[in-house]
Amino acid sequence: MDSFSTMVQFLLPGLGITLLVTLIALFMGCLIGVFMAVLRVYGNTFARTVATSYSIVVRAIPVVVIIFILYFVISEFIDLSAFMAGAVALGFASGAYQTEIFRGAILSVPQGQMTAARGIGMGRGKAIRCIIMPQALRIAIPSLINEVSLVLKDSSLVFVIGVPELLRRAQYASASTMKPLLAFGTAALFYILLTLVLSKFLEAVEQRFSLSS
Repeated sequence: MDSFSTMVQFLLPGLGITLLVTLIALFMGCLIGVFMAVLRVYGNTFARTVATSYSIVVRAIPVVVIIFILYFVISEFIDLSAFMAGAVALGFASGAYQTEIFRGAILSVPQGQMTAARGIGMGRGKAIRCIIMPQALRIAIPSLINEVSLVLKDSSLVFVIGVPELLRRAQYASASTMKPLLAFGTAALFYILLTLVLSKFLEAVEQRFSLSS
């Protein structure tokens, strides 16, 4: 494992796990974020209180603590592998940040849009789904690009519960070769490439929505 190409081959399985953890967390976070954001803007007092409390509390807790809680506490009651515990913890944490992203995006949609939808006989729920959210999702894309980078970097935290993702495999390689610069430098390069690819993908999505608007 003395050469760069050999190091790349050793880290590739970890790269796949890192990408999968990131995608699961982002998808889960998006579902939670959209739901909680709608509650914060359009829910009753109780719903707004629950959604606001979730956002504040979860954002105040370090992600690694959430990972430990899911893996060492919640997994006592629900069968969770280390991989799923890590991915779900990241998704739960990302959901709090995405809640704020989508809340801001929803509030950026002119209030007249809802008024007009209700004026033509559209129900509130349908107006949110068909009129408000499509516009809010487009507005939220620039902020989501930053969230993608943050979740990708946070995915390295799952190594603390033994998930053999990119950082964990780099650690193995560093210990076995005594070449930490090569091991962690290669891992850093992978993180940079992943961030660029995911960011470019979202930028392309943003551009397409802008052109079709």
